[in-house]
Formats: sequence, C-alpha cells, structure tokens
Amino acid sequence: MKEEKIRFHSKGLLIEGLLCVREGERGVVVTHPHPLYGGTMYDQIVEALVTIYQGKGFSTLRFNFRGVGDSEGGYDQGKGEKEDVISALRYMYDRGKRDLDLAGYSFGAWVNAKVTDTESMPSSMIMISPPVTFLDFSFLSFNPKIEAVVTGGEDDIAPADKIRSLVFTWNPGARFEVIEGADHFYSGMIDALKSLLCHLID
Repeated sequence: MKEEKIRFHSKGLLIEGLLCVREGERGVVVTHPHPLYGGTMYDQIVEALVTIYQGKGFSTLRFNFRGVGDSEGGYDQGKGEKEDVISALRYMYDRGKRDLDLAGYSFGAWVNAKVTDTESMPSSMIMISPPVTFLDFSFLSFNPKIEAVVTGGEDDIAPADKIRSLVFTWNPGARFEVIEGADHFYSGMIDALKSLLCHLID
C-alpha cells in the first residue's frame, strides 16, 4: 500500500512520518528501535509490522522519533519520545481512526509502554522484543491493553525467560510468543516473524 510523507506537531517540534489511510476506524501507530543505535522508521521489523497491519485493513502511521531523520529535536531518554507517540496517536484519532493499535519494536515497545494510559488510546498494544535487559521496565505493572508480546529464542536484549515472567505481571491474558532461533534483529527470520504477526493481528 502507498504511504504518504506527513508531518505532525509534538510539543512544538515537527515530526516526520509515513501515513497510509484505509477505510474505517481501525488504525495503528508503529514505533522504531533505539535512535542512538541507528533505529529509524525504515527498520525492517517496523516495515514488517506496517505491511501486516495494512494487509489487515488498518490505516498505518510510522514516524521518526525526535532527532531522527528529518524530525526536529534530539534524543530525550524516552520522555520526549513518549510525547511523540501521544502526538502520533492524536493525529490518527483526529483523522477519524478511533480504534487504534500501538505496536513497537525494541526501544519503541519501551516508549509505547509508557503511554498506554493516555486518555482512551490505544485500544490494544503489541510489543516486539521489549529490551528488558537494556532499559528499565519497572514502571510497567498490569496493563490489559497489552495483547501480545513476541521475542526471539536467541535474544539476549529481550531474553524469553525474563520476559515470560514479566508478561505475567504486565497482563497474564496476553499472548507470549517465542520465535526459536531468532536474535534481537530477527536475522534471517523476518518471514517467520511476519507469519506469526499475521496470526496475532486481526
């Protein structure tokens, strides 16, 4: 599906994004991995998420966090990035997308987890490889909006054993899936990730 380049405001900064508009109220905001380690909205896992969601009939918005690409500002240790996510959700809401998902990979999943209590948005959340050995998730307690958590069996940044115990705290009803043999970057395993996402997203 064709995406158009857009910009939206986030606390006085202009943030660049790619928007695909479909019929209906279903939409998703997709967030990317760590800005200080080369993460952008063009990451292959972000691309995979956008592709699957579009195939399921969702409008999609992916964007570059502040300080990445042509987005204004600079890295803000998750605080400003949280505002970017809120602003992206509001942008979609104002476009008539009232049934919103929030999906993030690695750093993006961490930032998303900070904003799920914002007003009535989003309705559900998918976390791909939340980096629990690299970033502090202690703020996250029970959140019924977390519907699915995915990680790789060989991921030392988002290790399956550690995440399995945390998911029970986050939402014991969430689906937890491990792609055996996959590392944090899903090297050579993108097709397996896409196949799994096809089943998780409806």
